[in-house]
Amino acid sequence: MVASTHWLASATGMSVLERGGNAFDAAVAAGFVLQIAEPHLNGPGGEVPILLWNEAEQKVSVVSGQGVAPAAATVDRFTGLGLDLVPGTGLLAATVPGAFGGWMLMLERWGTWTLADVLEPAISYAENGVPVLERVAGTIGAVEQMFTEDWPTSAATWLPDGRVPEAGSRLANPVLAATYRRLVTEAQAASTTREGQIAAARDSWYRGFVAEAIAKFCAETAWKDTSGKVHGGLLTAEDLAGWEATVEDPLTFDYHGYTVCKTGPWGQGPAFLQQLALLSGFDLSGMGHLSADYLHTVVECAKLAFADREAWYGDPDHTEVPLATLLGEAYNAERRALVGPRADGALRPGSPDGRAPRLPTRTPGDAAHAGGSFAGAGEPTVRSDGRVRGDTCHLDVVDRHGNMVSATPSGGWLQSSPTIPDLGFCLGTRAQMFWLEEGLPNSLRPGARPRTTLSPSFALRDGRPWLAFGTPGGDQQDQWSLNFFLSVVHGGLNLQEAVDAPMFHSEHFPSSFFPRESRPGVMMIEDRVDPAIVEELRRRGHEVEVQESWSLGRLSAVSRDTGSSGFLRAAANPRGAQGYAAGR
Repeated sequence: MVASTHWLASATGMSVLERGGNAFDAAVAAGFVLQIAEPHLNGPGGEVPILLWNEAEQKVSVVSGQGVAPAAATVDRFTGLGLDLVPGTGLLAATVPGAFGGWMLMLERWGTWTLADVLEPAISYAENGVPVLERVAGTIGAVEQMFTEDWPTSAATWLPDGRVPEAGSRLANPVLAATYRRLVTEAQAASTTREGQIAAARDSWYRGFVAEAIAKFCAETAWKDTSGKVHGGLLTAEDLAGWEATVEDPLTFDYHGYTVCKTGPWGQGPAFLQQLALLSGFDLSGMGHLSADYLHTVVECAKLAFADREAWYGDPDHTEVPLATLLGEAYNAERRALVGPRADGALRPGSPDGRAPRLPTRTPGDAAHAGGSFAGAGEPTVRSDGRVRGDTCHLDVVDRHGNMVSATPSGGWLQSSPTIPDLGFCLGTRAQMFWLEEGLPNSLRPGARPRTTLSPSFALRDGRPWLAFGTPGGDQQDQWSLNFFLSVVHGGLNLQEAVDAPMFHSEHFPSSFFPRESRPGVMMIEDRVDPAIVEELRRRGHEVEVQESWSLGRLSAVSRDTGSSGFLRAAANPRGAQGYAAGR
């Protein structure tokens, strides 16, 4: 089974499985196709966190394909430029592009296919073109003026014949195709073994021609960003050469017979587990699926978990995160008591182990950025006013052996940063998630991972691998994914019913993206929920903003029956009419 946010990626993944590849081969091939099919949502210069189950090892592993801040990226360096936020676009916000390293590490350690084989579909689509999604055309149209006036290298890539491509037309990226072809050629010249070729490609990317082009572009060019000023980049060849993707153990929480696995606190994934820890003390099944009591309880617990995200999460290699306490029953019993009959309007981080929480002193959204354009800023996800600009990407795979993958590639989208003309792609802007204030868990630090929102999910049932799932959506990922999971566990829905169920989320806490705004008390919900329930939520103090039908959430999932049947299942998102699930 393969499920993803674009039909071409799902078809590519299934083609790999049909030809004998395993789940890891299929996920890598599909992941590279997503860069071509959804360039407004992810790109080669972005990042990818992955959760996987390897049947031979009988364990869940996390692949951290999240790059780090450059050695020159200090708070003083940015504040010395007159900045109080990392810009949401441009070169200053670039971290080491980790997606390539993450995909290669998974392919090398658990895959069976060669580099040439997994890259062939993406190269073909980049050379020959893909149908332009309506949202791709809309995204390029939104940044057309910025491209033509400020980022001419991006205009050359994304405005063929000087015009915004029409939805349904064919759009190619021959320069990116040439970059990937050169990687394959250099790898095949360097080694005759599969593993040797993957290692050689990684060297070409992080220590060879790709790294050289990135470093030169950052050092020798400067571009206008969301600050309204022109800045060069900080990434160097040494930054790229010194980084590599890593394999880590997942963080887990047991809930009603299910073990949910997430990344560590360098991602927001533990907030999913904190919500489960809080909700474990409530009778959600007895409340009724999507009832007013159910929705109120889930949203109030989300507020508490995400307040802790703001106060405590960061790269654990650079800051201490009290995870054991945050997920412990004593702490959560105390926090659970804060959920009352009315919506709480405050941001309330807890005090694990008696430690005082510390939030950024800057009020989100309070800085003046009058000189800058917000075009392309932040993550292409649901805006604070509810309008959808697009999303990140997600894919899930399960193969005939029982191997499973959940991956959320993102960053390096076409509107994030100027195209590097020698490579055909741009750098990401994940550093915008750091705070420019010393002493916070997520303060900007050289060599640290920004606390990303990218959050794939994996769950075991009764100790056996069961479900790989996830969604695009920035700060909403660990709310929408939780809603899906709860719909299966407490609502009794099957995978597709749970994907299709009306979605909701809170915008109570600060956004992870420029300009870091928050909307205290605001709750978004699709209009397919009973209006009487919406009115009851408002009576309880929620500022409910009702959204169009089928407008929130981008879930996909694959599952493996833990019983005697061994059936595999999959579901994909109908919203946007481009997600697809396939299997046999």
